[in-house]
Amino acid sequence: MATFSIGQIASRAELNSSTIRYYESIGLMPEPARINGQRRYSEDVLDRIRFIKTAQAAGFSIPEITVLLEGFEPHISPSDRWKELAKEKCEELEEKKKQLDNMLQVLENGLKCKCLTWSECFVKMNSDGTCC
Repeated sequence: MATFSIGQIASRAELNSSTIRYYESIGLMPEPARINGQRRYSEDVLDRIRFIKTAQAAGFSIPEITVLLEGFEPHISPSDRWKELAKEKCEELEEKKKQLDNMLQVLENGLKCKCLTWSECFVKMNSDGTCC
């Protein structure tokens, strides 16, 4: 089986070599074989990197990705792992979306506000949080 240097794998994965070393240091990727002290990777490591990148793009943190990769019993399929954590992530993102929507509303209302003091603004504030 052909092996590749860290630079070759990094190039193919569109990452920096330092990112791959970081993933190794935190356990997201297994320690590679070494030939003459140089890291050597098989091509299948690209699948793991693609998975890590996909999970990050979906909003998963490094600890959550670690759980996806290693935190389940071996008999639990990757798709079942993904479903379980994806459901939790969707709920988390829905809550964040509500918070962002509220923040946007406050900012939009603030752009319309003509009050000269905070006290005046609070007195005029409607029950829905809008002013003026």
